Amino acid sequence: MGSFFKECGCSRPTRCPHPYTIRFRDALGKQREEAGFGTQDDAIERLTQIYAEKKKTAPSVAEARRELGQQTVAEYAKQWRPRQRRMTEYSTGWHVDSSINVHIIPRLGSRKLNSVTPIVVERFLDELETDGVGRGNQVNIFRVLKAILRDAYGKGAMADDPLKGVQEPEYVREKVVIPSLDYVKRALTVADHILALEIVMMVGCGLRNGEARAVNINNVVADDVYRVHEQIHSNTHKPAKLKHRKAGEFREVPLPRSVREAMERYEEKHGTTKDGYLLRGPSGYYTEPMERRRVQKLFKALPAQDGAGMYSFRHYFASNALGNGIPITDVAEWMGHKSIEETYRTYRHLMPGSITKAARILDAGLWEAA
Repeated sequence: MGSFFKECGCSRPTRCPHPYTIRFRDALGKQREEAGFGTQDDAIERLTQIYAEKKKTAPSVAEARRELGQQTVAEYAKQWRPRQRRMTEYSTGWHVDSSINVHIIPRLGSRKLNSVTPIVVERFLDELETDGVGRGNQVNIFRVLKAILRDAYGKGAMADDPLKGVQEPEYVREKVVIPSLDYVKRALTVADHILALEIVMMVGCGLRNGEARAVNINNVVADDVYRVHEQIHSNTHKPAKLKHRKAGEFREVPLPRSVREAMERYEEKHGTTKDGYLLRGPSGYYTEPMERRRVQKLFKALPAQDGAGMYSFRHYFASNALGNGIPITDVAEWMGHKSIEETYRTYRHLMPGSITKAARILDAGLWEAA
């Protein structure tokens, strides 16, 4: 069943205060030790529990688990990936494949599953940090590895939880930089007509870069409503579903008159594709590399304020909306955030006086009631 003992070396171990250690073989046949048992009875009780659990496990199951544990991380990851049916080629799936092929397999691919322990995972995270992988990417990579290892652990490939006690990398969000209205206006005069329309869609409707690249005249469903249902993906350079949405899902955002008129002027001057896309390139779509060249040219001619980037034009939309009293719940929906918590974490600093203002309003209400 197993054995128990003390490692202290005391002359009378049965009477010394040091804890007992137990030694046993798990369901996979691997010798294990557990320490920290205050009395012989505690140690024997734990050994009895382990023995009972082993008795419930059929030999064929134990053998299957042992064979599974002999697989490498790379082998198991390749089996695991096709089972993730909720992922799509153009969005989450691409990022998962990148995490596996670029980071997990090169560092852990040859290691057998039954040899993966929390220390191994901690070292993996240390390597990511040493190699200069950004914290945001570290979080995404760790979550993929976590999903793979949890799946293997659930099927019995490891006797112990390989992630026990391992903390997820902390992602510290960079401070959001909001360009001034004057800077936005100057950017629209410096940018060429393609980039200018993209910027208009970002500052006026809160679209992400990829969504703005897919601006389509057919998405104007009312004079003041624009329907967002796709993006031009940064990696595939083709239309893809929205971030945090299933294929076919959409969201509707306010369409300011000035934005609608900018779209109409662009259509009148430059036309559209047969599918209604306003921005286009040699492949038929306006792609991320085309955007990047224009953005570099823009910021070279008009240096960015306080480190602002292209995404800052989308932040301007949030600042404009929240600064004019539009509820954060509406802003979160229009921007397509996964949850309102994301909106709050990103833009809370744009509402620094909200608590003070609320205190004054509540105080006035209390005096009136009195």
